[in-house]
Amino acid sequence: MDHSFEKIVSIDGVTKAYSRKAGPVLNDVSLFINKAEFFGILGPNGAGKTTLISILVGILKPDSGNVTVMGANVKKDFALVKSKIGVVTQEVALYEDLTARENFEIFGRLYGLSGRRLQKRIGECLEMTGLIHKADSRVSTYSGGMKRLANLVVGFLHDPELLIVDEPTVGVDVHSRHRIYEALIGMNRGGMSIIYTSHYMEEAERLCSRIAIIDRGNILACSPTSELIGREGANGSLEKLFLQLTREGNDD
Repeated sequence: MDHSFEKIVSIDGVTKAYSRKAGPVLNDVSLFINKAEFFGILGPNGAGKTTLISILVGILKPDSGNVTVMGANVKKDFALVKSKIGVVTQEVALYEDLTARENFEIFGRLYGLSGRRLQKRIGECLEMTGLIHKADSRVSTYSGGMKRLANLVVGFLHDPELLIVDEPTVGVDVHSRHRIYEALIGMNRGGMSIIYTSHYMEEAERLCSRIAIIDRGNILACSPTSELIGREGANGSLEKLFLQLTREGNDD
């Protein structure tokens, strides 16, 4: 694939409704994400974040509109897209009776890694996340934060060009959260594009260079983070802007 283009993701006029009565969950949504960008998506529950991500990774099909990832249409060329993206779900998707290393070996093979290349990559990921000392312990013995870190590794083990991360720090202790931040920042500085969803405003403000705020299927704002917090009414706070833009009665 040609990687000379700037946009790694292009979402054009995407609409999705689960029923005619309920109306659209996504309403003519258009977004783009640049190569090597750390892009945040913020919105209350029911805003359409999960639906948008599900369409982006090929789980759902839009009723109308198009999504391209690295120049490939998700609907037509998903097999090609799939090999280039990584997804970190909010739910921990690990085999808890196996060790972290065993989990990474299984998922690495699913991504097409093997032999020395796989073992080298596992070692790098264990060091990056600080899990090296627990690599051969069963995941069932891990704290919640350590499980989140291991779950993060599964998403980026194959060194994808685009990493989609869905609320990775829910219920995580301070030290594990810092490890997650450092791992993501390091990969982004290395050229990996990241799409990040979070309920924590200060987290998004710290990590993301550009943020989209979505509510009830509509994009309410999409700008560099510094511009958002500098808007009238925000008073230098992303949280204040978020509360100002999103509707009451749609709280998390």
